[in-house]
Amino acid sequence: MAAPGENLRINGDRLWDSLMEMAKIGPGVAGGNNRQTVTDEDGEGRKLFQKWCEDAGCTMGVDTMGNMFMTREGTDPDALPVYVGSHLDTQPTGGKYDGVLGVLAGLEIVRTLNDLGIKTKHPIIVTNWTNEEGTRFAPAMLASGVFAGIHEQDWAYDREDAKGKKFGDELERIGWKGDEEVGSRKDKMKAFFELHIEQGPILEAEGKDIGVVTHGQGLSWTQVTITGKDAHTGSTPMPMRKNAGLGMAKVLQLVDEIAWSHSPHAVGAAGHIDVYPNSRNVIPGKVVFTVDFRSPDLAVITDMEERLKIGAKEICDEMGLGIEFEKVGGFDPVEFDADCVKAVRDAADRLGYSHRDIISGAGHDACWINRVAPTSMVMCPCVDGLSHNEAEDISLEWARAGADVLFHAVVETAEIVE
Repeated sequence: MAAPGENLRINGDRLWDSLMEMAKIGPGVAGGNNRQTVTDEDGEGRKLFQKWCEDAGCTMGVDTMGNMFMTREGTDPDALPVYVGSHLDTQPTGGKYDGVLGVLAGLEIVRTLNDLGIKTKHPIIVTNWTNEEGTRFAPAMLASGVFAGIHEQDWAYDREDAKGKKFGDELERIGWKGDEEVGSRKDKMKAFFELHIEQGPILEAEGKDIGVVTHGQGLSWTQVTITGKDAHTGSTPMPMRKNAGLGMAKVLQLVDEIAWSHSPHAVGAAGHIDVYPNSRNVIPGKVVFTVDFRSPDLAVITDMEERLKIGAKEICDEMGLGIEFEKVGGFDPVEFDADCVKAVRDAADRLGYSHRDIISGAGHDACWINRVAPTSMVMCPCVDGLSHNEAEDISLEWARAGADVLFHAVVETAEIVE
C-alpha cells in the first residue's frame, strides 16, 4: 500500500474550530456538553455534521438505526470503502471531545484531501454511530452493535430511558431514522479506524503523543434491582426495616472487593443508581443500579459476574430483601487487526510522534466493528485522564497529532492514486 508523504498533515486549527462549533450545541452547565442520544440536541448536531460533510463533497446515507455514513468517492467503483469515525452523542455531563474528536477528525481527513487535490482508490466513509454512550438507552454502542449483528434491531428499538420513552420512537421523532437496512454495509468494509481521547491518565503521565490501541477491555454491565419495603424513617424500628438502600450499600462494598481481588487489570463500580421513592423521610423500598466490571481477561469478567450474583444474593437473603439481576450490556475483550494496528504505529513513526501500545479501558464502537471488519484505534492524551465529565480537556496539539496519525493510517489504507 502506498504511504502518504511525511509532509502531509491535517489542518489542526480547522479541526479545533469545528470541535468548538459543535460544542455550542447541547452545552452543559459547567463548560462541557449534554447532547444525549436521539434528543433534539443530538438532531441539531447531526444536521451541522451533515452540512459540513456535504460542503466537503460527501454524499450521505443513514440506516434504520440512525447511523450516518458520509462518503467521499474513490476512483475505483469496485474498491471496498475505508471507514473512519466515532460518535457525536455525549454523557449528560460530558466533555467536548469524547467521540466527537473521532467524527470530526474523519471529516478533517476529507477536507485535507480536498485541499491537496488527492484522490484515493478506495472510498472514505466518515461515520457517526448512534448511541455509543448508552447513558440514556442501555447498552452502550447500541447502534454499532445492531450493525455488527450483536443485537436485534427490534430489541434495540424497545430500549427505554428513565422516562419510559423508547429508543425507536425517539429516533423517529427527531427525524434520523434512515431507510438504509442496518448492517447492509458490514460485508463491504475494507477497514475501520477510530480516533478517541484515551479517557485515562497513561499517555499524559508518560509524555506520549499517541496510543496505538492493540486491545480493548471486555465489559460487563449487570443491572441489579433490590426490593425492600417503603417505610417512615422516623417511626419504623430498626429491627423491622427492609432497607433496600442499605442492601445496595453492602453490595457495592462487595463489588469493590471483587474488583480489588483481580487488581491491577480489573476494575468495578456502579455509576447508574436510582433510589425509590427518593424521599428524605422514607426508607428506600427499591433501588436499581448497574454494576460495571471490566478486564482484558474474559475468565476474570466471568468470575466477577458470578461472585457478584452469589454474594449479593447472600447479603439480601440475610436482610430479607429481594434481588434480581439483568445483564444489560457487555462484550468480550477485543484484539484489533494486526495490519490496521501496524498502519497506526507506522504512521506515528513516520510523523515523528512519540507513541506506545495501549489497551483501551473503555468500550468503543470499534469494539463491535472489529467483529465484521479489520479495525484499530488511535488514542490521544486527555488532561488528568478525565472523561465523562464536563471538565474533560485536551490540547490542540494533542488533537492535531491524533488526527495526523489517523489521516496517514486511513489514507495509506485507502491508497493514494498518483
